[in-house]
Amino acid sequence: MNSYAERLLDWYDRNGRKALPWHRNRNAYRVWLSEIMLQQTQVATVIPYFERFTSRFPDVNALAQAPLDDVLQHWAGLGYYARARNLHRAAKLVAERHHGVFPDTLEALVDLPGIGRSTGGAILAQAYGKPAAILDGNVKRVLARYHAVEGWPGRSDVLNRLWRHAEEKTPRDVTAERMQAFTQASMDLGALVCTRRRPACLDCPHLGFCEAQLKGNPHDYPAPKPKKVMPEKAVWLLWLENSKGRLLLERRPPTGIWGGMWSLPEADADLDADDLPGYCQQTLGLSCGTPERLASFRHTFSHYHLDVQPVRLAVTSTTAVADTDNRDWLLPSDAVARGLPAPIRKVLMEPGLCLEA
Repeated sequence: MNSYAERLLDWYDRNGRKALPWHRNRNAYRVWLSEIMLQQTQVATVIPYFERFTSRFPDVNALAQAPLDDVLQHWAGLGYYARARNLHRAAKLVAERHHGVFPDTLEALVDLPGIGRSTGGAILAQAYGKPAAILDGNVKRVLARYHAVEGWPGRSDVLNRLWRHAEEKTPRDVTAERMQAFTQASMDLGALVCTRRRPACLDCPHLGFCEAQLKGNPHDYPAPKPKKVMPEKAVWLLWLENSKGRLLLERRPPTGIWGGMWSLPEADADLDADDLPGYCQQTLGLSCGTPERLASFRHTFSHYHLDVQPVRLAVTSTTAVADTDNRDWLLPSDAVARGLPAPIRKVLMEPGLCLEA
């Protein structure tokens, strides 16, 4: 075993996280689910979602057989909803192609939707105890500092260098249990010690070996993503309420932002508020009263800001809209039980005060 792995495992034995929910009844399904949930999401946020998700979908076959709406409902609030759609697709493929058993080769794992090289490596190491490298955000940061790797990890040449280091550091002569420990330790070190803003170098097992620490500039690694101005978009969010107090919900297209989830209908922000009743009549076949603005808010996605102006319109008559697979009239209390994006759920639960008529 290489000295890097020895130091890391010794640190993990004394300081690592060993009682995370996915460590209990450890198997490929639970490891896979935790890895997907932890992408761009903190452990503390993931834990309650993981517990609820595995309670509803205890194994890959249960997930494969569940309706997508049910999956999205249990994912709502975690964001990056393509992850949930890929989970569902991958579960179906595991059930169909692999008889409900996750494959144990990297080639077969990365052939499943949403599983890349690092997630596949984590499944092999954590579930099957096989020597496999990982390179999540925490490990990228640790290795970039340890080897003083210049450049932003999003660049292919920088990423390739980090992968070479990750492969070199991964021990090949340890038991399955120690391989599991090494993989968790690699993530824990970045999460608990080699943090982005305040690395605790004096607590690091690699003190005196890390090039960035020896140079005295760990904050310079890894290089940040080149800044670009985030574009801004705006939209009207239509709270269309009929005489029975039911709201019109639409299922969004299967791809794109909030893909496949239920939401309130939208209208282009270029429309004036006074134009919205005409828009609803023309596009939805709904006659509506005077629009009432609700509290506006901004929601930031990974690649743009969305300024949302909810507006309530009382529906006085219906000429075209009917219940279909992609539209439904629901009471607000029933609507929140659907797979709704977190901002839409908040609007339905706390519509706020009317700002102007």
